Amino acid sequence: MSFIEIFRLVINLVANAVYAAAVLLVTILGQNVLAQEISNAPDDGVTLADWAYGVAPPSPDVNTVYDIPGSAGPFTYGQIRDAFAPADWYPDDHPIMPEIVANGRYPDVWACALCHYPNGKGRPENAGISGLPVEYFVQQLKDFQNNLRKSAQPRKFNTSLMVTIAQGMTDAQIEEAAEYYGSMPWTPWIEVVETEEVPISRFVVGMYVPIEGEGAGMEPLGMRIMETPEDVERAEIMRDPRAGFIAYAPIGSVAKGQELVTNGGGKTMQCGICHGADLMGLGYVPGIAGRSPSYTVRQLYDMRQGSRRGTSASLMQPVVANLEVEDMINIAAYLASVDIEE
Repeated sequence: MSFIEIFRLVINLVANAVYAAAVLLVTILGQNVLAQEISNAPDDGVTLADWAYGVAPPSPDVNTVYDIPGSAGPFTYGQIRDAFAPADWYPDDHPIMPEIVANGRYPDVWACALCHYPNGKGRPENAGISGLPVEYFVQQLKDFQNNLRKSAQPRKFNTSLMVTIAQGMTDAQIEEAAEYYGSMPWTPWIEVVETEEVPISRFVVGMYVPIEGEGAGMEPLGMRIMETPEDVERAEIMRDPRAGFIAYAPIGSVAKGQELVTNGGGKTMQCGICHGADLMGLGYVPGIAGRSPSYTVRQLYDMRQGSRRGTSASLMQPVVANLEVEDMINIAAYLASVDIEE
């Protein structure tokens, strides 16, 4: 190897290391600046309050120790957020994780378990991936690799991050992840609550977190779904994969969604034709019952806008073509409310 080639190799290694560090920093801190204004709290007359910028409170020190009774803890905050070896609170809840799921591959491929959890439950800002058909799972990562899965919201940077991660994975690693998560059935962990008012919240890395103390209160829900943790500390700080979520939805949305899902409502086709009578999937087609309504709305909208393409998305195009955003919210609310047999 010539001196020039060695020099180029060193430069590439350094660049990759810097890139990985920068992306990790953005994930932990950066997305907060993308938050929407979420309260009507007055500013102090001199400087704008944090709510105007979606600024979250400072993150805990990386050496802060957390524990959950009955878990494999304790873990430090740094271990919990480690992109290449995230804490596994409940090793007995899932099969032995493949290396790519538990540790990823430095510098571009983060451990799947960091964002989607070892049990595949995921969070409102990403996707629940346990119980998906292996073939479907593989195809989605291939679509990410080929830039066929993008977000209609360009500020949703973790979709772009998934492109980078997928492009760094080998076919064997994709297959291992698909088989691992596909081996675990999807189980309920989201409670749908219809309401007119919700807790005033801040937006943290794609998730609504109710404000406590000064600034706490209630505000109109409006036409949206607000998915928030049942236990804020366990979900937001400790990333506890057993900590479930509440999905606040507009009053009447579940019944309206049921009509659209089961009969088409004159706007679409019955979901059960492809996704199964119980909406738990049929062959290659994934289950859609009991999953994150935030994720469901994003995917319906992305497919309608043409941002999410690929084989499965192409089949969905005529299904979503006539849906308004309110229809998508109603469909997502109903699907998330569907009982699943454990």
